[in-house]
Amino acid sequence: MKRLPTVLFVCIENSCRSQMAEGFARRHGAGKVAAWSSGSRPSGKVNETAVALMEEKGVDMSSHRSKGLDELPKQKWDYVITMGCGDACPFVPSKGKEDWAIPDPKHMSPHDFRKVRDLVEAKVKDLVARAVKAGL
Repeated sequence: MKRLPTVLFVCIENSCRSQMAEGFARRHGAGKVAAWSSGSRPSGKVNETAVALMEEKGVDMSSHRSKGLDELPKQKWDYVITMGCGDACPFVPSKGKEDWAIPDPKHMSPHDFRKVRDLVEAKVKDLVARAVKAGL
């Protein structure tokens, strides 16, 4: 059985952006990538608005939980994607790194939160396609 490329999505609290990215990666990358998310300073809970708005897209995040880097498998990741947390994002060993510079939707209106959600989905779909093409 072929090993799937590993993807880690990191933001500060692991409550909105990285959680949505993990959810979309598990949906759009099922059987193509293995996805995780974490935070440099996890909040301990997943944002309720993120859970509700992901449900609109058919992605169930009700069992997701906010977690820190110390709770992840100790490995070199294929891709580490930071969400725009700047200096607050720690170094994580990986083959490839990207910073998507996505604004934190935590205090946004539902309309603007959906825009961020849809941006995350588009970027995740692109990443999955690139990972498959690279044949990692």
